[in-house]
Amino acid sequence: MSPLRDDHSARPGKAMSATITFARLSTVSCDEIAAHMSDPRVAAHMPLLTSAWDHAKAKRFVDMKEAFWQRDGLGHWAFLAGGAYVGWGGFQKEGAEWDFGLVLKPDAFGLGIRIAHLAMACARADQRIPFVTFLLPPSRTRLKALERLGAAFVGRVRHDGCDFLKYRLETPR
Repeated sequence: MSPLRDDHSARPGKAMSATITFARLSTVSCDEIAAHMSDPRVAAHMPLLTSAWDHAKAKRFVDMKEAFWQRDGLGHWAFLAGGAYVGWGGFQKEGAEWDFGLVLKPDAFGLGIRIAHLAMACARADQRIPFVTFLLPPSRTRLKALERLGAAFVGRVRHDGCDFLKYRLETPR
């Protein structure tokens, strides 16, 4: 597990008040990741997610994300609340930029801001990351939390044939 921890409660309920920790994706069952990524409520805001996942597809995904750790020294984590898997996300180098992604299970959607705060603390501590970008699908209409983090809207961009809203967050030390 990562030293990144958050012991603060955001809302009532077991998942919402649980301690948040980060772990490597490879520590989570590929079947659990496949079920997560096959949930239509998750797919509703992921235009690049075009089919259901199975164990083999989840394994290829985890292997790809682990390769980014090897290449860049940073990558995507599994997010745990009280030790239970609630989603994945993290940093991926896209050219000269570090993009942050966050994909939570529907019953953990309310944990996004807590997880993002922990991840941005990691970015601020990393000299390689002067800023972080976020690509959100236009279907995401609730963007106030991102703005409260300090991210500024950059504009609309195309990525892998899909439209996204691009935001940027400076990470001063």
